[in-house]
Amino acid sequence: MDMTLVPYVGLGLFLLLAVIGLLHRPLALILRLLGNTALGFFALWLAQSTAAFTGIALGLNLWNALIIGILGLPGLVFLLLAQWTLV
Repeated sequence: MDMTLVPYVGLGLFLLLAVIGLLHRPLALILRLLGNTALGFFALWLAQSTAAFTGIALGLNLWNALIIGILGLPGLVFLLLAQWTLV
C-alpha cells in the first residue's frame, strides 16, 4: 500500500466509526420496532387462524401489526375493542 493513502484510510475509518456511533441508537430503535412488528404479524396470524373457534377476526395488515408492535398487548386489546364497538 502506498504510504500517502494511510492518512486517508485512517480518516475514512474514523468517519465510518463516527457515523456508526451517531446512528447506533436510531438503528437499534428501528430494529426493535421491526422485530415487534413481526411479532405483531404473528399475533394477528394466530388470531386469524383461530377465528373459527374464538370469533376474534382482525385484519392481517401492516397498520394492525404496527399498533400491536408498538403498544403490545394493550394494542391488541385496543384493536379488539375498536372492532367490537365500531362494527
